[in-house]
Amino acid sequence: MSAEATNPATPGPVVPAVSRRRSLPRIDLRRLGRAALLGTASRGRLPDAIGHVVEAHRAHHPDADLEPLRRAYVLAESSHRGQMRKSGEPYITHPLAVTLILAELGAETTTLTASLLHDTVEDTEVTLDQVGEQFGAEVRFIVDGVTKLEKVDYGAAAEPETFRKMLVATGNDVRVMSIKLADRLHNMRTLGVMRPEKQARIAKVTRDVLIPLAERLGVQALKTELEDLVFAILHPEEYEHTRELIAGNASQADDPLAEFADAMRTVLRDADIPAEVLIRPRHFVSVHRVSRKRGRLRGCDFGRLLVLVNEDADCYGVLGELHTCMTPVVSEFKDFIAVPKFNLYQSLHTAVAREDGQVAEVLIRTHQMHKVAEAGVVALGNPYVASPEDPPRDAAPADEARVDERVDPTRPGWLSRLLDWQEAAPDPDTFWSTLREDLAQDREITVFRPDGGTLGLPDGATCVDAAYAQYGEDAHACMGARVNGRLATLSTVLRDGDTVQLLMGQDPASEPSREWLEHAHTPAARIAIQRWLATHPAPAETDRADDSAGDEALAGTPSEPSGADAQAPDAVAPAVPGAPASRLRRPRSPSWTGPTRACGSPGAAPPYRPTRSPASRYAAAW
Repeated sequence: MSAEATNPATPGPVVPAVSRRRSLPRIDLRRLGRAALLGTASRGRLPDAIGHVVEAHRAHHPDADLEPLRRAYVLAESSHRGQMRKSGEPYITHPLAVTLILAELGAETTTLTASLLHDTVEDTEVTLDQVGEQFGAEVRFIVDGVTKLEKVDYGAAAEPETFRKMLVATGNDVRVMSIKLADRLHNMRTLGVMRPEKQARIAKVTRDVLIPLAERLGVQALKTELEDLVFAILHPEEYEHTRELIAGNASQADDPLAEFADAMRTVLRDADIPAEVLIRPRHFVSVHRVSRKRGRLRGCDFGRLLVLVNEDADCYGVLGELHTCMTPVVSEFKDFIAVPKFNLYQSLHTAVAREDGQVAEVLIRTHQMHKVAEAGVVALGNPYVASPEDPPRDAAPADEARVDERVDPTRPGWLSRLLDWQEAAPDPDTFWSTLREDLAQDREITVFRPDGGTLGLPDGATCVDAAYAQYGEDAHACMGARVNGRLATLSTVLRDGDTVQLLMGQDPASEPSREWLEHAHTPAARIAIQRWLATHPAPAETDRADDSAGDEALAGTPSEPSGADAQAPDAVAPAVPGAPASRLRRPRSPSWTGPTRACGSPGAAPPYRPTRSPASRYAAAW
């Protein structure tokens, strides 16, 4: 993946040298011991170079078969032998680092095997067929998904088309994007030897595309570190200021978060609720956001309290005890257990205050919820293998002949919508810009159809977006909507939990309005409307084109008007031979640019209302 060279001097998130807080350490993604000798091991023996990977993997999967990892490392090391990174390190250190990142997150063996091989097809003589023969169809598919397209073949479109290819592959197997995110994290850690302009370009793509993807896939452990690394590159002054704030807080004698934690442990112990109370320091970008929002920071602003319990019911028991025995800040309460976020995140959020004004934010979740909150889809393992507590799935893992046709059963709704609209993107530039806009919408709502079905839409979506989400291009025939039983215009902004009934016409020649673009927020709606408008120019534009052609045809006429004829308005110009084209315009017939079936019987032409604006016509029709 064109991994860049390691530079130990690269600025990165700093942890104070002395930490007085008792906290659960974040998954350590920086621990990578370099093997002194990177040669292959004797047959059947695990190479020393993957010792750290094996240790991390067995911590999550004690009974895992390690033979595929041994064979994958042997092939990767022999294939990359002689290749060096820009820092002078052997290239094999990059796939090893990427694989360790995933192993720390709890990825299963197939993902780690593909991770060790993820650059072999791109940068060596190894072929996909060889990978498939030695490691099976699943590993072959994942390696193919993360292999970049060549600039020689695609030119400037190589980057957007590579991301399009990866997203399509992710729709079949989400593990493809897990490897891509880990790959980008290691590249961002080792970006220091690159030119500043290249660092900035890579950081911007990471900020606009990969960080939102990490957020949507729920991989917070990768997302937070990527945010800090991008922050250090694109905003070095703010980064340094935030570093000073964190260091200054660490040097303070008192720690209000530790005092809150001790008080909570006492409350829960007295209530006989087994729980761990931990302190989670905020990462750099989080501290920066809080400082911009609140101004001067206090001790509790540099972290949050995390309460871990065993059962879902215990989460609400903890919440009740804290709200009873301490002073709750009711406005801060959110229940993401009953209503999880679209990226699998579950927790109870609340806050408690004390007399001196310090307010501590509290997260309450189970140990399993915490694992998913940190590792997201990586913690779910192989999507085609059901866990023992899950009901059996109808779709079995695809064999090699059908691997390209399968659909990840865990595919989230936002990814399905993304895969739908990317097919309609007319060119790589449109896809690239639309992808960034789509990923920038980081909140999602759910609206209900009258039949009980649901539609997932981005926050701020309108009835126009709902129409195209439900009907595709057939939404051109949409006449209006009922929201929660009341008539509403298509420009109505929907809220989470609304019930939407879309009113559809019967005329197959229905057409969308140009004004709909002003209210379309989803890529699917905008692309469908723009494509229709591009192939169906407005009547006024057609008339102007005809007039222009007539002007050109009559431009050479020798007879020119004079006197009163030259002063006469076009509407009453005499139709005399030799008159200029501007005098020969026919009166235009009334044209209707609004919905064709919004009023009157189906198929009947609506009455002409020349004095009304398009907006007023819509209001009258609906």
